[in-house]
Amino acid sequence: MTTFRLLAIAVLSALCLPVMAKTVYIDDTLYAPVRSGEGTQYRILNNGLKSGTPVELLEKSESGYSKIRTPDGTVGWIVSRYLSEQPIARDRLVAANKELEQTKSQLAELQNKLDAVQSERDNLASSESNLEDRTRKLATELEKIKSISANAITLDQRNKELQQANQKLRSDMEVITAEKERLEAKNDSDFMLIGAGLVLAGIVIALILPALKSSKKHDTWA
Repeated sequence: MTTFRLLAIAVLSALCLPVMAKTVYIDDTLYAPVRSGEGTQYRILNNGLKSGTPVELLEKSESGYSKIRTPDGTVGWIVSRYLSEQPIARDRLVAANKELEQTKSQLAELQNKLDAVQSERDNLASSESNLEDRTRKLATELEKIKSISANAITLDQRNKELQQANQKLRSDMEVITAEKERLEAKNDSDFMLIGAGLVLAGIVIALILPALKSSKKHDTWA
């Protein structure tokens, strides 16, 4: 019966081991010895585990000792107060510093991204401002073009009116020139007629005067 109970306890203990096993750490003690049993009278299996060493907790006894497995596979007992469920302060500080460095690196990366976004935003704002200035300039130029176009239309209309007036003046000039030429031709004809009349009159007078003189002589003689 006793053998059976011992066997049952051993089986139950074996079944409980995986359930109880968890990682704990050697507390802030320089070196914690590992013994073969629960007490200082048992043989030392490891002269001392350095503080911060992670070990696997297999069993915790009310005697003040805990059964552990070291990283090299040694199974033994150690004073429970030497164990801590958290890494030692030094390791936590190292981990905290490492996490702080990672956080700083992430923060620097985020700051670079923020700077890039702000730079892009500033570039977009500058581009938008340039576009607004360009739009205003184009609007001003468009108004000038409209004004010039309106003046051009007015000038073109005026030019057409002047061309029509010029054409009318040319036509009137041609009429006046033709009339002048006609009058000049008429004057030449009249001058020729007058000249011919004067020549004819001179001939007549030249013929009549001798006759008149001869007639007067006959009258005197009578």
